[in-house]
Amino acid sequence: MRSILILPALAMAAPAAAQIAPVPQQPASAEAAGHGVTVFFPNESDAPVDPRAPDTLEVTAADGTRLTLVRDGPALLPVAPGGFGRARYRAAPVDVARAAPPSVATPVEEAAEAIAASRETEVLGSAGTASAIASRFAPYRPTYGAFGLDDAGAKLQFSFAFQPFDSNGALNGLRFAYTQTMFWRLDLPSGPFRSTNYSPEIYYEMPLAQDAVAAVGYAHDSNGREEVGSIDINRIYARLTRRFDLGDRWYAEVSPQLWLFVGKQGVADDIERYMGYGQIGGTIGRTDGLKLQAVVRGNPGTGRGAAELFASYPLAPIGYGFGIYAFGQLFTGYGEAIDDFDRRDTHARFGIALSR
Repeated sequence: MRSILILPALAMAAPAAAQIAPVPQQPASAEAAGHGVTVFFPNESDAPVDPRAPDTLEVTAADGTRLTLVRDGPALLPVAPGGFGRARYRAAPVDVARAAPPSVATPVEEAAEAIAASRETEVLGSAGTASAIASRFAPYRPTYGAFGLDDAGAKLQFSFAFQPFDSNGALNGLRFAYTQTMFWRLDLPSGPFRSTNYSPEIYYEMPLAQDAVAAVGYAHDSNGREEVGSIDINRIYARLTRRFDLGDRWYAEVSPQLWLFVGKQGVADDIERYMGYGQIGGTIGRTDGLKLQAVVRGNPGTGRGAAELFASYPLAPIGYGFGIYAFGQLFTGYGEAIDDFDRRDTHARFGIALSR
């Protein structure tokens, strides 16, 4: 009886979970596939569709060699109606190909997989059972702990984004995000946390192409103080990120962002003189390798602003089961902490990151 009840639910869920059939370019040989293969995901429907690109594909090279390809890059974005997504794959090592042969899922299996991804995940720990719909959470800004000398102290940050709706409809692009940054004065006897930035956001994200994503949103930044000394920055922003495939798992990104201030800003009523009305970020990195990211913001009219550089490298390749990154952070300019919006500082710190 239970199976009879489940099947209609799976059938109704199948359209939202349906995959776009991948169309790989045929490699000339195994050696050519090792340098990368482009796979297209055409959407012939009249609505955006999540391509759900598989981790592995099986293809036949032009010379007759049967190959297993492994996805090499980030997850694909939803594909616009009449458009196509594009992903990079490369030939899997022989042991991977033997250990994980690809399988073709049936529509009912695809629907069941989509339903399972939206179910609660439970983890039993010493503090009790913790639960979440884990597939809806994603890294947002870097989460790290970095430490410097003298008044640089420690800088601790955690950040995440949450997707409340998982569908192929208009609500799919809605996101909530939260970032909290804390500054810890380890050079002082009591080791106080001298400042904390609280930054909730709500935004709507939309793909413009398979390698370009835009968003519009609202951001609130606060130092968490009451009326005396309170700084509350409210902005409406628009941003864009464009990714470029450089080959051999290297990539580059450029991320411009513009914003407008709205409402009152507490005691920081002239913060636009130091923060400006926009920023630009640039990244160059290698999947499972080095990543360098720089963000520059400021007001050209006043000549004030700030720049921040992040460098990270995964520690997993050295063994011992590490799931963290070696991390470095350099800041120079105004407003690293909201409380210091009109003070210029330069600080270098090193530590570890959980996401980057």
